[in-house]
Amino acid sequence: MFKILGVDHIGIAVQDLEEGKKLWSDIIGIPCTNQETVAEQKVTTTFHPTPNGSEIELLIGTAPDSPITKYIEKKGEGIQHVALRVDNIENAIADLMAKGVRMIDEKPRIGAGGAKIAFLHPKATKGVLLEICEHPDR
Repeated sequence: MFKILGVDHIGIAVQDLEEGKKLWSDIIGIPCTNQETVAEQKVTTTFHPTPNGSEIELLIGTAPDSPITKYIEKKGEGIQHVALRVDNIENAIADLMAKGVRMIDEKPRIGAGGAKIAFLHPKATKGVLLEICEHPDR
């Protein structure tokens, strides 16, 4: 069994990270607290935490074959995924697979900030790319 602890973040694919940071930090008023490149995923991310603990994550691809670069080419900028924080990602993956949920990741991988992450296939979630994540420090 596993427990959903809340909405962790909303991932937004952008073509220009500096413009995105300016929008979310300077105009909307949610400052960037972390920027990180995750080489394995070919992405650079920024995180903008909200007062309730959820975050806005901006993502830009770092290579032509990056999933984010491909996403923007196909669908344009915008919400790319929704992430739910779970108490135990291994249990979450096992439980979801036992219920017949199609997973992109059948084992967790390491994402930004050292979080363990896994994605559910959008065909299993009514077209939403859903990420589950577990943070080692939260």
